[in-house]
Amino acid sequence: MTMRTPLHQARGLGSAKEGVGHWWAQRVTAIALVPLTLWFVASLLCLIGADHATVLAWIGSPVPAVLLILFLTISFYHAQLGLQVVFEDYLHHKGGKLAAILVVKFACLLLGVATVFSVLKIAFQG
Repeated sequence: MTMRTPLHQARGLGSAKEGVGHWWAQRVTAIALVPLTLWFVASLLCLIGADHATVLAWIGSPVPAVLLILFLTISFYHAQLGLQVVFEDYLHHKGGKLAAILVVKFACLLLGVATVFSVLKIAFQG
């Protein structure tokens, strides 16, 4: 029989001091996405029926290009943060959880870089 309390087993397993930063990042990106999404949807509605050259010219304009890059990078970062939380909450195998988080982080980074590259290529093409 041991005289140690359950507190002894829990010591060192407390907060990693990272949850608050992750929570704040999710909230800040969500708030940033509200006006960016409204702008993006309104812009797409204005471009309905436009030809390919008009859309390329719109993307190539400085303000839409910068806002589009912001929208895309923040969207991928927000998605990565949200999926990480889902995996941490619902995947119970440590190896599978780590693998899923790494795959999502890599995929979001890769897709984010590809979309930013695409916008920059269109913007600096003409």
